[in-house]
Amino acid sequence: MGGCASGRLARGSPHAATRAYPRSAGAPPTTSIHPMGIASESCMRTRLLLGARGGGGWKDRGMADARPKYQRLVDRLRSTIADMPVGASVPSERALADDAGVSRMTARKALDALEAEGLLRREVGRGTFVSRPAVSLPLMLTSFSEDMRARGLEPSSRLLDASSLAADAELAAVFDVAVGEPLVRVDRLRLADGVPFAIERSTLLESAVPGLLDADLAHASLYELLDREHGIRFDAGRQSIRAAIVRADDAAILELGSGDAVLELVRTSIAAGVVVEHTVSTYPGDRFELSASIAPVTADGSVRSALRAR
Repeated sequence: MGGCASGRLARGSPHAATRAYPRSAGAPPTTSIHPMGIASESCMRTRLLLGARGGGGWKDRGMADARPKYQRLVDRLRSTIADMPVGASVPSERALADDAGVSRMTARKALDALEAEGLLRREVGRGTFVSRPAVSLPLMLTSFSEDMRARGLEPSSRLLDASSLAADAELAAVFDVAVGEPLVRVDRLRLADGVPFAIERSTLLESAVPGLLDADLAHASLYELLDREHGIRFDAGRQSIRAAIVRADDAAILELGSGDAVLELVRTSIAAGVVVEHTVSTYPGDRFELSASIAPVTADGSVRSALRAR
């Protein structure tokens, strides 16, 4: 079989009937030229992805410069897939190579680069699809709102539940209080730029946050609210991370499928030596990475080298 450029018919040719092809959810519609000038759906998608409008394709569209071919292809693809929905299908490396006039090795290198950036994901036996880079979460005592604003994203919340409860044996141990101690539970969906990012289930010591359930928990940052209304500023904490399968009641809220992987961050926050907050945050596993700075320490406590883990 020839490349995407072979067998084209001029627009308006009597033999160039077109028909619509099925497409994946969210992907832009494509057409294909019927026999006598056969161009497959994959080829048409490739031309759309490369921005070709017929006659010559990508390699003839003023792309001559000193940069390596794969880098030119990366830049062209990056700007195009930025406007495509997550999950949209991307043509194969063979189709890209044929229509761009480059080797398959060059096309593969371009796709590898975009996958490394988190803009594409490959699924064995299915193909390549538009993705979005994972958000890196630092292991620091900061709020979700602070983390998102630092990345240029607009945080927001949707209140799922807010209620009082009595400490069971497990929570009593966390807060170092007696079983039955009054606590407050606040469950919220956290969003960034309107996209579901996490479900936070926060439990707080009621004696430290009187009247919290009457506050605007749907719109305010919890940490900012605690600081402003109760004078609470966390100065220490403990955090653990575990992999899990999404709970059935969380899957729809986070727009996940049954059985999808999630990350659970379990944080206990301390103010002036008192445990005030215990939160379990559930993050979609494919949208996040956790980062921390780690370093070996010499016997005298000085840092000998540093290594960033992602």
